[in-house]
Amino acid sequence: MAGKITRRQFIAGTLATGAALLSSPIGADAGRSLKSMTDTVQLGNTGVKVSYLGLGTGTIGWNNASNQTRLGTVKFARLIRHALDQGINYFDLADTYGSHKYLRASLKGIPRENYVIETKMWFHKSRDAKAELDRFLAELNTDYIDIMHIHCVTNPNWHNDMKSLQDVLEEAKQKKIIRTHGISIHDLQTLQQAANNPWVENVLARINPFGEKMDGKPKDVVVALQKLHDAGKGVTGMKILGEGAIVDKREESLRYVLGLNCVDAIVIGFESTDQIDEIIRMGNKALRSNLRS
Repeated sequence: MAGKITRRQFIAGTLATGAALLSSPIGADAGRSLKSMTDTVQLGNTGVKVSYLGLGTGTIGWNNASNQTRLGTVKFARLIRHALDQGINYFDLADTYGSHKYLRASLKGIPRENYVIETKMWFHKSRDAKAELDRFLAELNTDYIDIMHIHCVTNPNWHNDMKSLQDVLEEAKQKKIIRTHGISIHDLQTLQQAANNPWVENVLARINPFGEKMDGKPKDVVVALQKLHDAGKGVTGMKILGEGAIVDKREESLRYVLGLNCVDAIVIGFESTDQIDEIIRMGNKALRSNLRS
């Protein structure tokens, strides 16, 4: 969620679109048991449980920085602690965002079992994947990482090109250094193939109803996500608000994704406590209206 979105824009967008959002989205699951944006859900068959709404730390993230880390340590910590207070325990990180040490400082004193860490490794053949993983653990001051993704996979042949990394992460899983592994996907063909890959236990995929900052048309992405879900993979949706590009139709986008039974959880790159509160209210309103319908 880009920093240009203000609280006023959040509220204005809600009022502008609320009346038009009473119908169920394509792919809606009328029997969905979710009642709150912070309800606990399980990611596929992994056994990893998270709050449905997670906090992303990689808005415009690259070169060891993001909009979240650019807030500075104090404001970053305030954001994380507020999220925890509201029931969000799922935090999405990556080495390229530079957010490991920021989260470590923000969660100092909080029992490790009270939050879920998802992070990502941008693999290059010249790097030592095990050394990278050890560095992540040290930066996060933790003995284990809940969810580890190979970051920004765009090559449908990744499963052959990145075999050594898969082996390192599988060994780490067997040693309980990570709980589950998967891929963060930025390519439609890769997304379509992932359901048939036994190594992939989780995916992080871009989804919203407008195709904003996505890898294909929403209808094609939903078909791929449904296959992943049916195969027992954990599915987390990202770019729900198009990295801040979706402003006036935020509620429409949120309602759409809430109605997809093939999406287990979502992460949004919040940059202020007001944004967290607004999206929780917006999502809970949509869930209540679904229960009444």
